[in-house]
Amino acid sequence: MASLPFPSSVPACSLAAIARSACRACVAVVLVCTLAGLGATASRADVIGVNAAELRIEDDEILLTADLGLTFNTTLEEALQNGVPLYFLLEFELSRSRWYWLDEKVAQASTTYRVSYTALTRQYRVSSGLLAQTFNTLEEVQRYIGRVTSRPVASASVVTKGVRYDAALRLRLDVNQLPKPFQVNALASREWTLSSDWHRWTFTP
Repeated sequence: MASLPFPSSVPACSLAAIARSACRACVAVVLVCTLAGLGATASRADVIGVNAAELRIEDDEILLTADLGLTFNTTLEEALQNGVPLYFLLEFELSRSRWYWLDEKVAQASTTYRVSYTALTRQYRVSSGLLAQTFNTLEEVQRYIGRVTSRPVASASVVTKGVRYDAALRLRLDVNQLPKPFQVNALASREWTLSSDWHRWTFTP
């Protein structure tokens, strides 16, 4: 049987086309890997756990007690070490359901914590309003912010005895109070997204 002729050489235009195809394939592989990496990073948002939360009435005030599992990631630790203050916002809401209209917002309260680090003394400082306290370790800072004990959030006069209310609590890093360059970075990196989901429970005075 006669063998088919095999070309002794490949035209230059064919070689160029093959090279372009191989290049496009490599670029596609790199792009897929990059997007996969970005997707994995975006899905790794840090969440603050809410272990417990409760309300009680004492001395005509509604008092909040809560336990939140706050943990700083490496990015936030490094930011503090480099002199960038971090702000955490604790938000509380109390509402009453109404079948005929939107829920009635009975009370709202928020507390802002400013966390900073002083390299000279190697201490952390947490300030809230006119109050400030220093700590030697970041673990102490996390426990201090995460433990809310008998904090007044509303007057008892805003609720009616025997009526069921819906309470909600959230703690989050307030990126809007970061320096401008870090605000831009926070939009591009989920490592700056540190927040709890809204923790909801019912309260009947």
